[in-house]
Amino acid sequence: MSIRRILIATVQTPFTSGGAEIHARNLCRELNARGFEAEIVWIPFKWYPPKELVKCMLACRLLDLTESTGRRVDRLIGLRFPAYLIPHPNKVIWLLHQHRTAYDLWRTPYCDLVHYPDGERVRNIIIHADTQLMPEARRIYCNSANVARRLKTFNGLAGVPLYHPPNESEKLYAGPPGDYIFYPSRLDPLKRQDLLVRAMALTRTQVRAIIAGSGPDEEEIKKLVKTLGVSEKVEIVGFISEEEKRRYYAGSLGVCYLPYNEDYGYVTLEAFLSRKPLITTEDSGGPLEFVEHGVNGRVSAPTPESLAREIDYLYDECSVAKEMGDAGYRTIVSMNITWDRVVEKLTED
Repeated sequence: MSIRRILIATVQTPFTSGGAEIHARNLCRELNARGFEAEIVWIPFKWYPPKELVKCMLACRLLDLTESTGRRVDRLIGLRFPAYLIPHPNKVIWLLHQHRTAYDLWRTPYCDLVHYPDGERVRNIIIHADTQLMPEARRIYCNSANVARRLKTFNGLAGVPLYHPPNESEKLYAGPPGDYIFYPSRLDPLKRQDLLVRAMALTRTQVRAIIAGSGPDEEEIKKLVKTLGVSEKVEIVGFISEEEKRRYYAGSLGVCYLPYNEDYGYVTLEAFLSRKPLITTEDSGGPLEFVEHGVNGRVSAPTPESLAREIDYLYDECSVAKEMGDAGYRTIVSMNITWDRVVEKLTED
């Protein structure tokens, strides 16, 4: 069957937008640029109380996206939970992540689902639905090996990693190393900016840290900076433009990315494309698919003490930091992470 008309199915919480939404739009743009007729179907998403998750799953199962205005939809590409459960005879899944609070975040400090009386019941419904219904897809791709591992561990399903470039990756550039570590990301407990702030209180060098982004943890991070007395060492610049972000990358000594068990993480690729070494942690997940300790970055234990040592190392060994940044660039180039490959895989018969 010739594939021409494609729908991308994903979810969005009203009045919010982030990396997942940019990802869906970029995929749609790349498909259209290659001659496909592609559009995005946005499913409104609410995760609380837990019964809303079940309602959203049911709503997705009741949708008919096999045709529109009498014309066949040749392929459905499912991205996020529970939109990837929408039935279609020629569906592929490109899994960004599952509903993580039912999976790897269950009973961790980052899980809200566990605190509801019906949380465990809803968790079991989610796992059962994913396990039984995701195999309806012709193929399951995952946006990283870490996401594929979770799928295998919790659901016994095989997924193939399919990496994609960051947004506007071709505009990233390198600059002379400065005296600061850059951490751009949503300010959220899962991203653990607090770990960087605590580490900066223990560094012995004149290194600085610049944290960019906004989010639910913003006030807590600002309060921690004041509490630890590191206002002169840690600067929180808030939400910044893409152009500003590229400038901060280019002028940094290195980049920090410290999430807990991240799915993929654009920051890793953006750092390497800017020829900067990345500092991450042993439990950060996705970044570890790219970072090799001592070659193109540093891998720290997830403690302020260990992280402070790694940050000081980059400051003391600036020439080595530059060499690691160059090695990171070579790592990404060698992996052939392109939209051409993504589109080819997602549109195969």
